Amino acid sequence: MSDLFTIRKQVSPRVRVALAFVSWGAILLAWIALTHWEILPPFSLPKPLGVVRAFGRLWTEYDLLGNVAKSWWRIAQAFLWCTVIAIPLGILMAAFRWVFELVNPVAAPMRSMPLTAFLPAFIALFGMDETMKVAFLWFGMFFYLLAVVVEEANRVDNSLLETAYTLGAKRRHVLWLMFRASFPAIFSSFRILYDIGWTYVILAEMVNARKGVGYMVEAARKVLDFERVYAGIFAIGVAAFLFRFLLTFLEKRLFPWRQVGSALSPTGAAVPSANAHLKAVKHGS
Repeated sequence: MSDLFTIRKQVSPRVRVALAFVSWGAILLAWIALTHWEILPPFSLPKPLGVVRAFGRLWTEYDLLGNVAKSWWRIAQAFLWCTVIAIPLGILMAAFRWVFELVNPVAAPMRSMPLTAFLPAFIALFGMDETMKVAFLWFGMFFYLLAVVVEEANRVDNSLLETAYTLGAKRRHVLWLMFRASFPAIFSSFRILYDIGWTYVILAEMVNARKGVGYMVEAARKVLDFERVYAGIFAIGVAAFLFRFLLTFLEKRLFPWRQVGSALSPTGAAVPSANAHLKAVKHGS
């Protein structure tokens, strides 16, 4: 028992699962108590059993799988354009200070701006069809990823770059080396990037949408079917969790050394091997 209060002491998988059940069980019990004794109005918080039944209706009557797939496709398009632009630009910003000083005065304030304030502007610029939704999602994810790329590229040890120059590397090789060395950490940020996408897709799909989880929830709200609203919220959570799990699985398969580094590092941060990256670049792998 005393191990639970040891600072930075890792817990066993069994304890981790048990704690997860305790936390979710406490939420479920509180929900049941609030609805059983009608502490809150029924419209604001429906009963859990009604939400479960509404979830079944979403699956059989309201094309839950199709709506989730449509939202995922919108996020995927924005995610693709985000990575295609943010990663090269971020590497250049980390490599050349003048590029950083040129872009950062615009990028830094954008990370602090509430994205919802830009929705009317995106409607005016792109209309209310698919282009607006994808552009809106891209805008919400781009500046976050750009900051991560710059930070991780700046973490690449200068001695690694100097060694590459010593071995005869040219500027383009060093830029590629910076990308290779920082990409595993950048890939880790994709999970949060997808979480951001799932957050904002709801807002985007409330505008002139005929498909998607945001449209599904908004349609239920308009007819005051709050059981279906809560079921939709849970469906969004499950979908986002599954995609996050997929990215975590891919990270473990693509970058297994980061898991070893995380276990060896006292702070739990991954410690990438600079020598491994240098050898990979040297042999052209």
